[in-house]
Amino acid sequence: MNEPWTDFTQSENRQAMEQAQAQVRAQFGREYALWIGGEDVWTSQRLESRDPSSPEEIVGLHQKATPELASRAVEAADSYFPEWSRTPAEERAAMLLRAAAILRARKLEFDAWLVYEAGKTWPEAEADVSEGIDFCEYYAREMLRLAGPQSVHQFPGERDELVYLPLGAGVVISPWNFPLAILAGMTTAALVTGNTVVIKPSSDTPTIAAKFVEVLREAGFPERSFCLLVGSGASVGDILVRHPRTRFISFTGSKEVGLRINELAARPQPGQIWIKRVVAEMGGKDAIIVDREADLEKAVDGVRVSAFGYQGQKCSACSRVIVDEAVYDEFLEKLKKKVEAIRVGPADQPENYMGPVINERALLSILGYIEIGKREGRLITGGASAPGNGYFIQATIIADVPKEATIFREEVFGPVLAVTKARDFDEALELANCTEYGLTGSVYTNNREKIRQASEQFFTGNLYFNRKCTGAMVGAHPFGGFNMSGTDSKAGGPDYLMLFLQAKSIAEKLG
Repeated sequence: MNEPWTDFTQSENRQAMEQAQAQVRAQFGREYALWIGGEDVWTSQRLESRDPSSPEEIVGLHQKATPELASRAVEAADSYFPEWSRTPAEERAAMLLRAAAILRARKLEFDAWLVYEAGKTWPEAEADVSEGIDFCEYYAREMLRLAGPQSVHQFPGERDELVYLPLGAGVVISPWNFPLAILAGMTTAALVTGNTVVIKPSSDTPTIAAKFVEVLREAGFPERSFCLLVGSGASVGDILVRHPRTRFISFTGSKEVGLRINELAARPQPGQIWIKRVVAEMGGKDAIIVDREADLEKAVDGVRVSAFGYQGQKCSACSRVIVDEAVYDEFLEKLKKKVEAIRVGPADQPENYMGPVINERALLSILGYIEIGKREGRLITGGASAPGNGYFIQATIIADVPKEATIFREEVFGPVLAVTKARDFDEALELANCTEYGLTGSVYTNNREKIRQASEQFFTGNLYFNRKCTGAMVGAHPFGGFNMSGTDSKAGGPDYLMLFLQAKSIAEKLG
């Protein structure tokens, strides 16, 4: 069962969340150490994490790792791997279940950190933390399954078995848009399978990573089983990937960085005795198809949530909606009305549906895409910054977008929706597949034959019908995509832990 979400329409929950925000704000400006080899490490340079709703506010101060510390972290994780890998799976799973319980007890506190450091509104923060809990619960139980007897044929005269072994010391490079859920999922999957890890969080959300390290320590994970390394990818990223003792890299982020990691990892280094394994999730250009036989009200609501939830800053977000020409104008009219009702403002104020984008660089990039989009299509609503001191952008719809357009093809990663007209369902599928990505997609139709057709022909790793294309649930919707969306890792599914294990076949001759 997935972790239930807190209902913030209940007055007692609203008050509790307000208290959590006050408690977190009281910790603003605190300084955090790196964690390497079971010790705090302090450096001469600091990284300031700021609230994107109010950039003058410093959420946390963090040490900037040096290249030398990056190498030291990999070597520290590698040196502890033999001991940790021999820890019984049952003990590792028990630690992970304790981590889930700790996160559950501190849920509103983590919600508040996500509000302030990642710019998530209350419901988006709650979903992020709940997913992190789900990952801990699910991977603990999956490890127990994989640690048990595996089904292999017993060859006559032999005793045959198959066991799964951990890989070694790995690097977890996590994103800012799900700074708890994805960080927790990648890290705990590696740890519960018996690997040691170097955690390298996004420079935009290092405080949440530092808080999660507190959870790991409280849950009983050995202090040398993981390292926390904060720093820019340009400074330490390549070193972590290239190090000959790095056995695997688990990455979520942009296509460009993911491809570079894959390229660097493929080159063996002096002293390296394995092929490094790369687990990568690299974004999407996700489409929702609205068929002429769809319930338009449900389609409008699904598109609005998919496109503008967390300001469109999800790799699964709907950035293209492809609408049958028979209902195109009616759909646009209904969608425009719903989107213009969206309130934009500071994420800590629950009346705001959209908060800020993550930083100034993102703000400028998204506004640049909007200007391109205005030339490529017809602006329906939005199209500019929103009022306030933070990095706020209006929810933007651009219609009549051709398939050759930049905003039809490139990942914007912001609250910008391109709307394209299709002659019929066949062309809608063709347009939906007209991308180098293949992460999520959705189809709104009441026609069973079209559902069957899309199931076969819509090329995405996660496909949904008559619901939004965001919000994959651990255990129910294993998450990962095709093509330039990554290695189709299927996080939160029964295949995921296998990415952090290697199989060993053992046969004993009897008699």
